[in-house]
Amino acid sequence: MKFKYDIGIVGGGGHVGFPLGLIFASKKKKVVLFDTNIKVLDGIRKGKVPFKEENATSYLKKFKKNIFLSSEKKILSSCKFIIVCIGTPVNKKTLLPELKPFLNFFYDIKNLISKEQHIIIRSSVYIGSIKKIIKITNSKNITYCPERIVQGKSLVELPKLPQIVSGNSKSSVNEVVNLFKKICKKIILTTIDEAELIKLFSNAFRYVNFSIANEFYMICEQLNISFKKIRIHMRDGYSRSAPLPSAGFASGPCLFKDTMQLSNYFDNSFLLGNSAIQINENMPEFIFKRIKQKINLKNKTIGVLGLAFKAETDDIRDSLSIKLIKILKKNKINFCQSDEYYENKNNISCNKLIKKSDIIVIGVMHKKYQKIKFPKDKIVINTW
Repeated sequence: MKFKYDIGIVGGGGHVGFPLGLIFASKKKKVVLFDTNIKVLDGIRKGKVPFKEENATSYLKKFKKNIFLSSEKKILSSCKFIIVCIGTPVNKKTLLPELKPFLNFFYDIKNLISKEQHIIIRSSVYIGSIKKIIKITNSKNITYCPERIVQGKSLVELPKLPQIVSGNSKSSVNEVVNLFKKICKKIILTTIDEAELIKLFSNAFRYVNFSIANEFYMICEQLNISFKKIRIHMRDGYSRSAPLPSAGFASGPCLFKDTMQLSNYFDNSFLLGNSAIQINENMPEFIFKRIKQKINLKNKTIGVLGLAFKAETDDIRDSLSIKLIKILKKNKINFCQSDEYYENKNNISCNKLIKKSDIIVIGVMHKKYQKIKFPKDKIVINTW
């Protein structure tokens, strides 16, 4: 059967799907970016990249002829490969994975797809989700190929990183392997169960690493000792301590969520993960309490410099800087905010924030902030 399009990307306007679509388009594949966010699609149609992504503007301009945009699900029936890149969030109140909207998508499309089509799941999923999708769709062409890209660097990293490929049939796996070989050098074949754990373990591993640095930072703060100096001396000529990261706000749409998914699946018996969540998520509260202990905040203004969840991105999902701002609001503390990439009506410029603030908390270390020489009369809290 001949298909009109090579690839249909579900969530094609998102952080995972959009750059993936661009790189496949650069390999002369006809790519449909399917997304329900019509505003984002309209922007892409006009040549506007929806978020900060290295090299995306030039890719979009150069390979636009191979990119097609749609908000209609029926277009997916015309795509040989359907790559699902939609989010799998955790409920903000219960901290439980919200599986229903994700699985409902497959109920919605099961009557649109044919036996010749291949469904590739790229989303980070709860353990056992792929087997549920196989059961829902009754398809023999389901593969799980998790993404493991640093956000904002997809077009740089996709050709370099190995791609995990797993599936429920050898023929489908072979087709998908041939597809991904066009954009990456190495393929790693695993079972579906292994692939699900590789993705979750990778993010939980990084999240736990950040938590030990943050706990060390908290210990040092309570002893009035510089963690920065401690870390430098620990790592100096001693390779076994070299992997210790710097402290800082660790969260975002993957690390926290995937650690939470593992913990939930095992009835909260993932002890290291649970501790990491408590440590990392408590950082904004810890910083606020330390400031409050040392300084009378009456008539003082705290500036939060950097609102994104990580440096050099405009994404604020699960940002701990935003959590800090909520704490300041709750305690009726005067504050101001600024970010280099995330746009918000309440933001002020970096220079204005420095002038206006008595205390400055660097929430995320964008490159520009590394070069700032703060006035000596300002108190700067820099966990990084």
